[in-house]
Amino acid sequence: MYAVIRSGGKQYRVEEGQQLEVERVGAGDLTLTPVLVVDGAKVLATPAELSAVSVKAKVVGDAKGPKITGFKYKNKSNQRKRWGHRQHYSLIEITGISAGPKKARAAKKSSAPADATTAKPVEPAEKGDG
Repeated sequence: MYAVIRSGGKQYRVEEGQQLEVERVGAGDLTLTPVLVVDGAKVLATPAELSAVSVKAKVVGDAKGPKITGFKYKNKSNQRKRWGHRQHYSLIEITGISAGPKKARAAKKSSAPADATTAKPVEPAEKGDG
């Protein structure tokens, strides 16, 4: 079983027990938003199906991305600007993917009404002169 989750504007394919780096999130336990869940041959993708699904994770630690440096220079005007950036990430571990409670199958509806007193008679449509 695996799921596709959304976090920080990106989507990740995750399985239970997997660790991954996501945009910085708060400490503690998390509940992530699933976009898709695949359980063998069964695929859950619609919002109605995904309403009962949850992906649990816990924050293991923090991490940093690679250093990115930049330099701006304008000729003959003594304008120089150096800048750098290093993205902060949270290292999370997926603790569980729960597909929610199993739905009981609804009983088949019979063509005859269950109680004759609650059945409404069908009135013929009126024909106008028109």
